[in-house]
Amino acid sequence: MTLPKALQGLRLPLIGAPLFIISRPELVIAQCKAGIVGCFPALNAREKDGQSLDEWLTRIREELDRHNQANPDRPAAPFAVNQIVHRSNARLESDVEICARHEVPIWVTSLGARPEVYDAAHSGGGVVLHDVINNKFAKKAIEKGADGLVAVAAGAGGHAGAQSPLALIQEIRSWFDGPLYLSGAIARGESILAALAMGADGGYAGTAFIATEEAHAVEGYKRMIAEHSAEDIVYTNLFTGVHGNYLKPSIAAAGMDPENLEFSDPSKMNFAEDRKKPKSWKEIWGSGQGIGAIDKVVSTAELVDRFEREFNEARARLNRKLEAY
Repeated sequence: MTLPKALQGLRLPLIGAPLFIISRPELVIAQCKAGIVGCFPALNAREKDGQSLDEWLTRIREELDRHNQANPDRPAAPFAVNQIVHRSNARLESDVEICARHEVPIWVTSLGARPEVYDAAHSGGGVVLHDVINNKFAKKAIEKGADGLVAVAAGAGGHAGAQSPLALIQEIRSWFDGPLYLSGAIARGESILAALAMGADGGYAGTAFIATEEAHAVEGYKRMIAEHSAEDIVYTNLFTGVHGNYLKPSIAAAGMDPENLEFSDPSKMNFAEDRKKPKSWKEIWGSGQGIGAIDKVVSTAELVDRFEREFNEARARLNRKLEAY
């Protein structure tokens, strides 16, 4: 199956994953200018903080349009918006209406498959990718009208699945030939190439972009990403009700033992704007297992440059190895 136009012609087959609180217009615009899809959660734009979704979308479109006019030979990649399709998200209906009005080119939906959301995206020519952690959810999303999938495998940051990327991609590709992106420790160019080799159409990377200059993350978070590795990650559902990967040092700094965390009730998951969290959880920081590839804070442009260089070098190495068979 040919990829939708919005997902063709990228500098690298890569989508910058939407990072809760962290992904704002500055990061998304930098990602798109660097030639990969930039994405942010609609919920990151909060009216009470003077950040409206309508204004964010207007700004992103205008800045990317200016870039394209000034660089016709190197146009920006399209952007994406992540919609949390969960019953606790009271903003969903209004956010969907705003995104449809702005004709957002790529939608990423999470925590629920809703045909009316897909219909709204399609009304403006948008393409919908749905986050899934297993084959069952993948089939349900496609049946309800999603165009493609993001396979969130073990090792991904935030709400991650428990299945190996090899197993998850294999099962989905046994019946689905549409757009499919892999999330899970995508922190080097080699990982993007590996995703293609497994049968995916590209990678979906989040954690590496936390340690960039444009990311809306505190410096302590960025440093922790750059200074630690996969062994410093714990998989728990305590903080949101859904299993995810988090940095052990941030949990310890909050006064908890990362090796002895309690289990949470998934029904307590809440995406309402007025949700309350224990004060000690304020700086519990999510991270994928690919952080061993990150050793310093750089600009988004530098990071994508590194990804491209590593991708090309890995492809050349692989071709040489294949010639030996």
